[in-house]
Amino acid sequence: MSKIRTAWGAFEERRPGLAQLIMFSLLSSGMTVLQLVLMPAIKWAFGTTSLIDTSFQLLEVAAASGDQPFYVFDYAAGALPLGGGGLAYFLAVQITLLVAQVINFFLQRNITFKSNSNVWWAAFWYTVAYVVITFGAAVLQAFYKDPVYTLFMDTWGLGAGGEALADVATMLINACVSFWVFFPIFKIIFKQEPDDDDVAPDAAQADGGTEVVAAGLR
Repeated sequence: MSKIRTAWGAFEERRPGLAQLIMFSLLSSGMTVLQLVLMPAIKWAFGTTSLIDTSFQLLEVAAASGDQPFYVFDYAAGALPLGGGGLAYFLAVQITLLVAQVINFFLQRNITFKSNSNVWWAAFWYTVAYVVITFGAAVLQAFYKDPVYTLFMDTWGLGAGGEALADVATMLINACVSFWVFFPIFKIIFKQEPDDDDVAPDAAQADGGTEVVAAGLR
């Protein structure tokens, strides 16, 4: 294990950007597995309540086709694929993403980027990015959610098994979107600032150099 750590440390020094991308990918893959387990479980639990019959359709943008309105958050009442999953589906997705992203925030900050910048400032911008991405993912999901569930459950006739596969497919799409969007954001908000111990010797060395130059001029 120590040899692996030594080799990885040497690789990080030679290729810091690539090392960050590899570690980011590994941790993101772990978060994807967590989402694949968590989302269907929460969705099943909420599906046994009245939440599945509670419509959650928010932010109507325009008529998609004919008289059908288009919503940014479109979760019509009723079980999939005939309905939109209702408030049960919406909460299952959002709770899963929230749990995964909170864990991901601390793992990526401490392990991948080894950031020592202000955690509250980083958390603020992370939250802003999370909200923006949530809206973008919701718009995207409005286009692929129903076709995916219809394909697995009805077209291929897989029933409950098809629903589970559709859950996996939708969460994988969400994970892919998060992966490509969050890496450049993390590069910006997770900075490595010089420690005071590192700054002091540099300042002392600079002062010493100035004194030497001044003495030479005298």
